[in-house]
Amino acid sequence: MSIMPDAARSNVERADFIGMDRLLSDGEREVRDRARAFVDEKVIPMAADHWDRAEFPFELLPGLGELGIMGGTLSPEYGCAGMNNVAYGLAIAELARGSGSLSTFLHVQSGLAMTAINELGSEEQKQKWLPQMARCEKVGCFGLTEPDAGSDPGSMTTTARRHPDGGYVLDGEKRWIGNASFSDVAVIWARTDDGKISGFLVSGDGPGFRAEVIPRKGSQRAAWQTHITLENCRVPEEDRLPGATGLGSTFSILTHSRYGVGWDGLGQASDCYEVALSYAKRREQFGRPIASFQLVQQKLVEMVTEISQCQLLAIHMGRLKDDGALDPATVSMFKMNNVAKARRISAFARDVLGGNGVLLDYRVMEHMADIEGVYSYEGTNDVNTLIVGQAITGHKAFA
Repeated sequence: MSIMPDAARSNVERADFIGMDRLLSDGEREVRDRARAFVDEKVIPMAADHWDRAEFPFELLPGLGELGIMGGTLSPEYGCAGMNNVAYGLAIAELARGSGSLSTFLHVQSGLAMTAINELGSEEQKQKWLPQMARCEKVGCFGLTEPDAGSDPGSMTTTARRHPDGGYVLDGEKRWIGNASFSDVAVIWARTDDGKISGFLVSGDGPGFRAEVIPRKGSQRAAWQTHITLENCRVPEEDRLPGATGLGSTFSILTHSRYGVGWDGLGQASDCYEVALSYAKRREQFGRPIASFQLVQQKLVEMVTEISQCQLLAIHMGRLKDDGALDPATVSMFKMNNVAKARRISAFARDVLGGNGVLLDYRVMEHMADIEGVYSYEGTNDVNTLIVGQAITGHKAFA
């Protein structure tokens, strides 16, 4: 007997072996449950088809905007929810549970572009962009990574030179930039005439800006990462981010986005476990459910134990962040831990499902492939390891 996991979705056992709900407030559970309902009703039924065709789910954007999680911790003054970091993380985990590609859109839109405008932008820039981006009426992207400057953004070669008539002219390339092919505004980082790195708001349909979708990906297929080319791209003075005064300006933004990716790992790992447990209880071999076999139980126990540890770490990270006590090295450890565990859990789940585990209908293979992308973005596992290593030893081992 082979049961499609989605067929029994309403009766699935959620990954909460340790009673995580007891650690949450009523408001946090409300945000989580609202995001979960959206994912169950709107995302899961269509995620595999879009992933298979490498098509971005534009039809979900209005509902995602109404959900109220974009820029979730930012001020209601700018049309955002002003929720705490635990509630925001729970919403991210639910979105990732449904689609790693869609949660990647959220990290770019909310964790990077909106956060950059909120932290580094002028009041006029915030009022212009944040309310519309919170409703997903406008889309943003974040152009930091370059073809030859990924983990080392300080070696970027994109330039922003002063134009005699005012403003700046941007030239260079950016790569692996999510959302850029359909963005209304791109936060682009470039080196100015004085050698310092600054940020600029570039129109997605303006002259000199070109974003081409990177084809033939085997991960995050329904998220569109792009290669950006900037050629004599004019940017007026009012579109420079006034708070962007060097590469250090990006660190708090990257830390916020990296925090969200830690919840991403938890959400995808939880779905893999839930699907595997549901399948094991219904799939019969040798006259009984495979959940009754010792080796299958061992895998399920290891999965739920790892997930429980990730849950406790995630909630603690959110509480620290709300208290202003979460430092970048701790966030690196959080992202590194949760995503590495999600990678292992997805492999266990694929194994429990046997041959069916490679079919997109069972969701695990989609997660397994998408986690490979998450494993590398927002700081590769190796880079985050070295950030933590520097924090505990005092020695920088990057080079």
